[in-house]
Amino acid sequence: MEALFLDGRQGPLFCVYHPAAVQRREKIGLVYLPPFAEEMNRSRRMVALQARRLAALGVDVLLLDLFGTGDSAGDFGDARWETWREDAKAAMDWLGARCAGRVGLWGLRLGALLAAEVAAEAPSGLARLLLWQPVLSGERHLTQFLRLRVAASMGKGSGKETARDLRARLSQGEALEIAGYELAPALAEAIAGLQLAALLARLKGLRPDLMEVSAGEDPAPAPATQQLLGELERQGLPHTARAVCGEPFWSIQEITLAPRLLDATDALFRP
Repeated sequence: MEALFLDGRQGPLFCVYHPAAVQRREKIGLVYLPPFAEEMNRSRRMVALQARRLAALGVDVLLLDLFGTGDSAGDFGDARWETWREDAKAAMDWLGARCAGRVGLWGLRLGALLAAEVAAEAPSGLARLLLWQPVLSGERHLTQFLRLRVAASMGKGSGKETARDLRARLSQGEALEIAGYELAPALAEAIAGLQLAALLARLKGLRPDLMEVSAGEDPAPAPATQQLLGELERQGLPHTARAVCGEPFWSIQEITLAPRLLDATDALFRP
């Protein structure tokens, strides 16, 4: 494992590199794109475990902190979606040169939407697109994030705010502090305009792997995900999808693992 900084569009980007521990017939690398805000921190343990396991299977993995997040340069309030796209491309270029193989993307939650968009814009030759618990609608995800502030304001007994009010303030150019993160209007607007189905429809011959965790011993994709899968099938778009039993580790404050997700991901990359 190697910690390093890459040159990003707006400043240094912190990364952790897990080099492949064994040789594969076809070399492959994965750049990991993290989820939004506090979900990134809650997911670090799961992601680190998966990176080590993939490296043991011969996959080079680069874990990326996007600009304004984690240990990378910049403040969250300065982050922009277009900057994050360029960050992902810079990480892919670095990993491709380092591992001398084809590079794919691995995204979690909002990072899966970012991965899908970068993959859709890639000219050709992307090795893999692994989507863990992908956000399907940027608008819905933004609304859920705004509700954190709504809930906090109710707990303080201050004047009642609604997600609609907050969206209006963002539309008027006002930055908002939510759960300790300053959300810029430009970033909010970019996220709100994203739809996973539209991005996957733009992929050029690449088969995405969608993976979810679900409660119960007989897990199934969420209803919204099932609708997405049905649309992909109707359009004849190749894909794989699997749900495994596990806890939503990205949303639980305590460190939580989903071992079956690790096992299922291993199976995708096992030679």
